[in-house]
Amino acid sequence: MDFSREIADKLKLPQWKVKNAIELLEDGKTIPFIARYRKEKTGELDEIQIREISDLLEHFKKLHERKQEIIRIVEERGKLTQELKKAFLGASTLQELEDLYAPYKTKKKTRADLAREKGLTPLAELLKSSFSQNDELISTFIDKEKGVNSIDDAINGAKDIIAEEIAINLPLRGKLREVIRKSGKLRSERGEAEDPKGIYRDYYDFSQPISQLVPHRILALFRGEREKAIKISIETTDDLLPIVVKMMNYDNKLAYYAELIEAAKDSLKRLLLPSIEREIRNELKEMAENRAIAVFSKNLRNLLLQPPLGSKVVMGIDPGYRTGCKIAVIGKYGSVKYYDTIYPTPPKNETIQAEMKVVEAVERLGVEIIAIGNGTASRETELFVAETIKKNKLDCKYLIVSEAGASVYSASKVAIEEFPDLDVTTRGAISIARRIQDPLAEYVKIPPEAIGVGMYQHDVNKAKLKKALDREVESAVNFAGVNLNTASKHLLKYISGLNEKSAENIVKYREEKGLFKKREELLKVKGIGPKAFEQAAGFCRILDGENPLDSTTIHPESYQIAKAVLKSFDITLENFAEIKEDLRNKLQEFDVHGFCKSTGYNPITVRDVVEALKKPGLDPRDELPRPLLRDDVLTMEQLQPGMMLEGTVRNVVDFGAFVDIGVKQDGLIHRSKMGRKIRDPLEILSVGQIVKVKVLSVDLERSRIALELLQESS
Repeated sequence: MDFSREIADKLKLPQWKVKNAIELLEDGKTIPFIARYRKEKTGELDEIQIREISDLLEHFKKLHERKQEIIRIVEERGKLTQELKKAFLGASTLQELEDLYAPYKTKKKTRADLAREKGLTPLAELLKSSFSQNDELISTFIDKEKGVNSIDDAINGAKDIIAEEIAINLPLRGKLREVIRKSGKLRSERGEAEDPKGIYRDYYDFSQPISQLVPHRILALFRGEREKAIKISIETTDDLLPIVVKMMNYDNKLAYYAELIEAAKDSLKRLLLPSIEREIRNELKEMAENRAIAVFSKNLRNLLLQPPLGSKVVMGIDPGYRTGCKIAVIGKYGSVKYYDTIYPTPPKNETIQAEMKVVEAVERLGVEIIAIGNGTASRETELFVAETIKKNKLDCKYLIVSEAGASVYSASKVAIEEFPDLDVTTRGAISIARRIQDPLAEYVKIPPEAIGVGMYQHDVNKAKLKKALDREVESAVNFAGVNLNTASKHLLKYISGLNEKSAENIVKYREEKGLFKKREELLKVKGIGPKAFEQAAGFCRILDGENPLDSTTIHPESYQIAKAVLKSFDITLENFAEIKEDLRNKLQEFDVHGFCKSTGYNPITVRDVVEALKKPGLDPRDELPRPLLRDDVLTMEQLQPGMMLEGTVRNVVDFGAFVDIGVKQDGLIHRSKMGRKIRDPLEILSVGQIVKVKVLSVDLERSRIALELLQESS
C-alpha cells in the first residue's frame, strides 16, 4: 500500500519528498542517516518531519491491517455487503472504523438483541413511521412463549431496538462528540481514599471546560482518580435530546412520538453518553500523554547534549547522611584514581576528617572540578565543599549535577561489568563525576525513562515513552557523533546502522587490532557489511588518522566532492590539516553555485561538505554554553525578594521551569514570569541552560522559591 499521498496531505508536504522518505525508511535506513546524508533525495526534510512521516506510516499501516481484519470477520459472519465494505475501507480514523464495526462485534446479548429474537423489529419500524396508533396491530406481537405478555412489553422491546439504533448512528455519535468536546466540562470531587498530604486538594471540588484542560492537569486528575483520592465525571451543559431527535429525523406528528422520545432519552443515558465519555476520556489521556512524552523527550535531548567539559580531573560526590558521602576522583580520560567515604553531614558531622581527605585528594590528584549529586544531603554537602574550597584556597570549582538515574546505573549490569569490586554508592559517585566530562557518554548507560527530566512520566504508556526516548537518544548520539577509537559500546550501539552486537565487535576489534586508522576499517569488523557501513561511517570520527576527512562529518561517499572543493584552493589532503584556519576564511566566500555548475554536483551536498570543512573534528556540543561553576554557596534563608542570581535550568514543564540557583530547593519560573506571553516554556528554555533570574518570593515553610526570568543565555 502506498500511503504517501495521505501522509503528504496531512503534513502539507510535497508528495515526492514523502514518497522518497518512505522508500528510505522501508529500506531500513535510520532517521538520523536520512536527515543528514539523504537530503538530496528528501528535499532536505529534517529529523522532525521524517519522524512524523515514520509515525504516520506506522499509523496508516495499522489502520489498513485493522480494516482488513474487520472485513474478514464480518464476511465470515455472512453480514458483509459491498456498501459496508466500502464504508470500512473509507474510514479515515480508527475511531470511525470502530464505530462502523461496533454493531457486528461478538458481544453479550443486548436488550435490543433479545427484542429482535422476540420478533419485535417490525414493531420498531412501525413506531418510527406510523402517523396513527394501532393497538390491534401491536397486540399481534404478543407472544407469551417468547416473554411478550402485553402491548407494553412489545412497545418496550421495540424501544430497546430503537435505542440501540440511535446509539450506533455514526453521524449522531460524531455530532455529540463534537458538542461535548466544545461545551462539556470535566468535574472532579473528593474520593473515598485518604489524601494525607493534600496532594489532590485542588481537585476536591473542581470543574473546567474540556476545551480548556491542559495536559499536566489531565494527568494529575487521572492519577488522583486512579489512587481513588478523587472521582471524575464529564458533564454537558447543552440539552442533547433535541440533537438526537433532529438527526434521527423524528417527526413530532408521528403517532408514537412520545415513545420515540423515551427511546432517545434511554439511548442517551444508558448507551451513548457512557460510551462517548469513555472515548473523550481516552482522547484526553492520549493528548496529555503525547504532550508529556514530547516534554520529556525535549528535556532529555537537551540534557544529553550538554557540552562536555572534557579532559578535566573531576571529583564526584554522592551525598548522604547516615551512610556518609561517597567520593571518587576520575582522571582526565575517565579512569578511577581514588575513592573513599567521608561524613561531613549529620548524624556524624566529621567535618575535619572529611575536609582533610578532600583537600589531600584535590591537591595530590590535581582535581579541577568537584561534582556534587543533587539528591539527599546535597545542599549540606555543597556548603561543606564551598567552605573547604574557600578555607584552603583550593584551585578548583564545584557544580551541582543531576543524580537522575545514578542509582539505577549503579546497580545495573553495565556498572557491575565496569566496576565489579565497588559498591553501588561508589559507582554512583563515579557516574556523577563522569557526567561532567562527557554527559552523553555517561547518560546513555542509563535507561532513558529513569532520567528524571519528565512531567508525569510514570503515568504515560510505557511502550510509547520508551520508543520516543530511545529515538531521542539515538538522535542525540548521532548528532554529536562518536570518536571511533574511544567510544564505549554503550554509545556505539546507538549509531545509525549499528546495534549492540556490532558495537561490542568494534570494541573487541580495537582491543585486538589496535586503533582504527581509517573509516574503511569498519568493514573488517565482524557483522558490519556495506549497508551498516553506509549508515554508520559518517557518524564515526577518527582523529589523527590516515585521512583527515575521517575527522569530519563528511560521508565517505562525498569525499570526491570534498577533494574537488579543496583542489579549487590548491589544497591537498596532505596539507589540509595544517591550514585549517586559512581554509575556513577562504570557504566563507566559496561560490557553491558556480562550483556545482562546473562539476555537476548537487548544491545541497556541496553546501554540507563546505560547512564540514570549516570545522573538522569539532564536537557540535562545544558550541553550546558551558555549565555554571561555583565556589560559594547561598542558603535559602539568605534569599531575599529582588535578588538577582544566575542559575541552571534543571527541568522544563508546561507550567514553567525549575532552576537551580545554588540553594537547597530549585526555584520555579512560572510561565507567566518569563518576560513575555508564551504558550510553551520549551520555546525559550532548555535543560542545562544558564539563566539570570530575580527572586520574587521565598516560602521557607513549604520550601518554595518563585523566580522571574530576566535573561536567557544563547
